[in-house]
Amino acid sequence: MLRTVAPPSPSPVPRAADPDRRRTSASVVLRSVLEHGPVARSTIARLTGLSPASVTDHCARLARLGLLREAAAPRRSGGVGRPHLPVDVDRSRLVAGVHVAVPYTTVALLDLRGRVLAERRLRHEGTEPSRVLARAADGLAALLDRVPEVRPLGVGFAAGGWVDRQAGTVVEHPLLGWREVPVRDVLGARTGLPVHVDGHARALADAERLFGRAARGSRSALHLFAGNMVDAAFATHDEVHHGPRSQAGAIAHLPLAGGTEPCACGRSGCLQAELSELTLCRRAREAGVADGTDPARVVDAAAAGHPVAVRLLLERARMTGRAVRLLTDVLNPESVVVTEIGVVHRPDCLAALRAELDEERAATVAPTSFPDSVLAVAGGSVVLDVLYRDPLSVSPELN
Repeated sequence: MLRTVAPPSPSPVPRAADPDRRRTSASVVLRSVLEHGPVARSTIARLTGLSPASVTDHCARLARLGLLREAAAPRRSGGVGRPHLPVDVDRSRLVAGVHVAVPYTTVALLDLRGRVLAERRLRHEGTEPSRVLARAADGLAALLDRVPEVRPLGVGFAAGGWVDRQAGTVVEHPLLGWREVPVRDVLGARTGLPVHVDGHARALADAERLFGRAARGSRSALHLFAGNMVDAAFATHDEVHHGPRSQAGAIAHLPLAGGTEPCACGRSGCLQAELSELTLCRRAREAGVADGTDPARVVDAAAAGHPVAVRLLLERARMTGRAVRLLTDVLNPESVVVTEIGVVHRPDCLAALRAELDEERAATVAPTSFPDSVLAVAGGSVVLDVLYRDPLSVSPELN
């Protein structure tokens, strides 16, 4: 499955200011090319505040690592002297993404602009971690067989629940029954590639920062992910907050106003219980709307005019709006991005969510920038975030 997405509008490029100047400057140069490429080196220098000589050196180094390339068509400078050769991110380079959800795993290949080039969904045949990860590695291998001349720069893994980025583990995923799963080690051994791991809400917050439109230019942003798992992420000044052992964003058991759904924790009205797609599917099944296994079928039924399906989606959107209100009262972000199936695909659901907020806050809420590939983007963005933060960490052996 091949598709392309229009490039996002530009946003300010951060300037270099860090103790590790060389790595930070390389990151700033690569981000500048991502935002503005194809772009002349002189323009990069002007945008970033780096010297022309420094920009030239960084571009040469990033080209050797396979991250940048000179544009095919040179720009002439008045017909005198050498032509200016703009640089762009190398479109031939790929990363791999893995997202593990409750019913299935998504594997994908993405380019360096975060565009999904190939994607495959693997329904679980049991949720034992080694089996799920083995199938994910095999699924990636099948996608890579289509492009045998290309070796990915790395693999990104995303999932819901408690995911420890630094340790490379899924500490706890209650719906899958996973505890202390060493994802980085297992996938690294099976693929032979560098593997980076993070929670899917944080991964999507990074994706919006790098490639999206919904939170473009915001100094602070909240991302609410309401799938089978309900998680959140908060970013300020180009940094997603992780906290000790990456526990930030664990909102599953916050109480939701008006919630009545019993939760596994013994209480009622927790965000996880009220907003989970499992709850939506169960309610749809009980109402005779769909078979209760896939929330997309509820959306399809609503699109076909089924009044109960519409009501279920609007009710869930309103409850999602209350969750946004709860979180924004605490965090007060400039922008809010929501990944929730009704809000993503139906304007009436987005309106129902916004109706739970005051007018000023409602204007800051937008659905995810990746409605048709959100899980693939979540996985791939984990490694892309690492690459754009520290491009010099890319191994020359991958070229």
